[in-house]
Amino acid sequence: MARNIEIKAWSADWAEQSRVAARIADGPPVLIAQTDTFFHARQGRLKLREFADGSGELIQYQRADSAGPELSSYIRSPTPDPQSLKESLSAALGVQAVVQKNRTLYTVDQTRIHLDEVSNLGRFIELEVVLRSDQTEDDGESVAAALMAQIGIQQADLITGAYVDLIARGVD
Repeated sequence: MARNIEIKAWSADWAEQSRVAARIADGPPVLIAQTDTFFHARQGRLKLREFADGSGELIQYQRADSAGPELSSYIRSPTPDPQSLKESLSAALGVQAVVQKNRTLYTVDQTRIHLDEVSNLGRFIELEVVLRSDQTEDDGESVAAALMAQIGIQQADLITGAYVDLIARGVD
C-alpha cells in the first residue's frame, strides 16, 4: 500500500501561494479537472475519480481526520471505463457525495502541491509528501512542515477531513 503525509488547508492568499508554488516547483503545472464520487465504505474512504479525458481511477484510502500532517495509506486502481464502474459501485454501495474541482498540480521533489478550486467550497492547498519505502512518517512531516512555511500555510488554515466532509457539514 502506498503512503504519503498529507495536509489540507484553506488558501489564505491564493495569488501569493500560487506564485510561490510555481517558483519552487520542479516544472510547469498540470491542470486537471476532476470529479470525485465518494461511495459508502466500511473502512476508510472509497472514491472514483473521473478525468476530463474519460479515464478514471478508483482510490481507497485511510487517513485520520485531524488538522496537520497525517499519514495516508492508499490504493489507486486505474480504469478506462469509470462510468460503468460508477454505476456498479453506486448500485452496490450507494453514493455519499460528489466533489468537483479544478486542480493545479505542481511537483517539488517528492511532494505534490495541489491548488484546488472546489465547487461550492472555495480554494484550498493540499500537500502530499509521497513517502519512499525507507522514509518514516517523521521524515514526511518534516518535509511538509518546511513546505508549509515556504508557501505560507499557517496552522490556523489547516482543515480536518476531506472535501466530502466539508460538503456533508454544509461548509461554504
